[in-house]
Amino acid sequence: MSFRLAFDPIRRAAVLWERRWGRASSPQAMATATSVMRVQQLLLAQFDAELADLGLTFARFETLVLLTFSREGRLPMSKVGQRLMVHPTSATNLVQRLQAQGFVERIPNPLDGRGTLAVITASGRERAEEGMQRLVAVGFGLSSLTGPERVELFRLLEKVRQGHGDFDDPAQG
Repeated sequence: MSFRLAFDPIRRAAVLWERRWGRASSPQAMATATSVMRVQQLLLAQFDAELADLGLTFARFETLVLLTFSREGRLPMSKVGQRLMVHPTSATNLVQRLQAQGFVERIPNPLDGRGTLAVITASGRERAEEGMQRLVAVGFGLSSLTGPERVELFRLLEKVRQGHGDFDDPAQG
């Protein structure tokens, strides 16, 4: 469900926040954090809508892309979860759904008798490519920003992520 308001509720909340708790209560930090959360909701909704008729959610698309980026199109399940930054149970669920669709296979890991590899199939590669084309066509939901603004936004969000310990060194991509 989508609502279009005649005003920005987050900006209004910041004004009311400051009135109630004062400037020292960080109304700008609250408004910024709330804006990031709202943008995340908007982007995910758009991505899921763009990918829906491909039988994908954004999370499944990310999983396919991750596997296409791997050297051999395969990764241990533990690495899938780590690289997607999700709980192992979530990674397993994503891969199982992709397997049911024929986009991924699960095979025993020859280097770890207890482990499993997620392996992208040819149809999974094709579906990842189709999804990529769709998201590129909509500018990943960021068409309202200029190129330099997207670079700056990434830099700022990267700084927040690093400050929260999301990764160690931004130069190590």
